[in-house]
Amino acid sequence: KGAVELKNLIGDAPLVIIDEAQRIDNIGITLKLIHDTYPAIRLLATGSSSLDLANKIKEPLTGRSIELTLYPLSTTELAANSIEAEGIRAKALVYGAYPAIWQSPEPVATDMLRRLATDYIYRDAFNPSTHFDQTIMNNLLQLLAYQLGNEVSYNELASHLEIDKNTVKRYIDLLEKAFIIFRLNQFRRNQRTVVGRLRKVYFYDLGVRNGLIDAFQPIDLRPDIGALWENYAILERMKALQQHKIHASSYYWRHKTGQEVDYIETAGEAIAAYEFKWS
Repeated sequence: KGAVELKNLIGDAPLVIIDEAQRIDNIGITLKLIHDTYPAIRLLATGSSSLDLANKIKEPLTGRSIELTLYPLSTTELAANSIEAEGIRAKALVYGAYPAIWQSPEPVATDMLRRLATDYIYRDAFNPSTHFDQTIMNNLLQLLAYQLGNEVSYNELASHLEIDKNTVKRYIDLLEKAFIIFRLNQFRRNQRTVVGRLRKVYFYDLGVRNGLIDAFQPIDLRPDIGALWENYAILERMKALQQHKIHASSYYWRHKTGQEVDYIETAGEAIAAYEFKWS
């Protein structure tokens, strides 16, 4: 009976798209039923939280699904050539690359990002059953926004926020699973010559990052342009890796003497090192 009801709902559609799939009860079992009963139908399930979506669909769909991260627009999607890319970078470093933001005039985009940086994080990114303190979360995000490109210490964040370290780790984990931030860990070979347990935190969209601290100045007036460029370059590389189906691990490297490499990428035995300089 369930399969028949689903077919009546779907009709003859060759493609079925379910947005915010993690909000639907038993969505994993429902998708499995559609797939197994009507294999010709293509299914696309999207969600704004990898934690909730993964918990609800991965086990029922083992061996039946492909998981992709839907990043903001990439430079290669927006620019036809390198000349166009120059102007696109200048805008993306300030306003990010969400499609709706990208198509809006700058005053409208600024207003949208201010609201997105507050409303979205608490309304859409987390499941209503996720427990967190909104004030602490907002303060943590602002601290991370200001520390863009620098090493982040959980102990220091905890001290600033007057909470314990484990709470900081939990909140950062939630933010990463909600595709708001991502972390790079240190690349380590010799434990005696690298700094201890630190990491760098970057944002999936720089417009959201700038909205959190209300910083929309043009790039030639920004003291944080180096950090923005580093975030932008690493994120564009992550988009390219997925687009070209390249499996690689990403890190940064820092020596105890202060020497640093912005980005390390490993693929098998191959190691590539990158340095990002806006100037």
